[in-house]
Amino acid sequence: MKTQNQHRDGSDGEKASEASRKNSKALEDLIRLKNDRSRINNRYCNLFFSIGLCLSLLFVITAFEWKFYDKGKIMDLGTLDAEFEKVMDIPPTEHLPPPVQKLEQPKIIEVPDEEEILEDIQIDLDIEMTEQQVIEQRIFEDMEFEEEEEVVDEIFTIVENQPEPHGGMRVFYEYIAKNLTYPASARRNNIEGRVYIEFVVEKDGALTDVKILKGIGGGCDEEAVRIIENAPKWIPGKQRGRPVRVKMVLPVLFKLEIN
Repeated sequence: MKTQNQHRDGSDGEKASEASRKNSKALEDLIRLKNDRSRINNRYCNLFFSIGLCLSLLFVITAFEWKFYDKGKIMDLGTLDAEFEKVMDIPPTEHLPPPVQKLEQPKIIEVPDEEEILEDIQIDLDIEMTEQQVIEQRIFEDMEFEEEEEVVDEIFTIVENQPEPHGGMRVFYEYIAKNLTYPASARRNNIEGRVYIEFVVEKDGALTDVKILKGIGGGCDEEAVRIIENAPKWIPGKQRGRPVRVKMVLPVLFKLEIN
């Protein structure tokens, strides 16, 4: 019994090993076939890519180089019996240069010598004068000399004697400090500063044409104009000893008092 079983086991092992060999060989054949197919596919893919690229380039070149012609009936223009005028040669025109103007030479004036002049002029200095002879005096009383009058209405900015208030500028600023009323709106808004006033000092010393050159608002400008217009007369300015009109600029200070 043991020998039969051993013999049977040996035959089964041989069969199993032979089946495994067949299976491995079949697997190797499948792997080889797959590799061959992939190699062939890669080769054909490169070939097809090259063929497609060539065809696409050929299509693009054909599309750009292909010439299209409009289809239509051929028209017979017939024969032209027009007569052409003969072209005449135009002779070239010659431009002559402008005539040269002759410059006239200045005439030479012959000046006689000093000796000849002295010979022509004869001065008779033999005049008899006596002590009793009276020389007539000519008086120019009838002749009137017109003096140029200066334009006195002209407004000056700089003169020989500048105008000034009576008592000096210190007295004038004291007048402004006494009569100045600080506007309520400027006081509420804390407005401070200088208002520059322009005015004209007339020949009689009156202050006219009062204008604001630079203001600060809040009613301060109008108050400064009022103070200058109501100011007393000044000493007028003088130019060459005559009173003239002079333009002046004066600052008026507005400053709040801190309690």
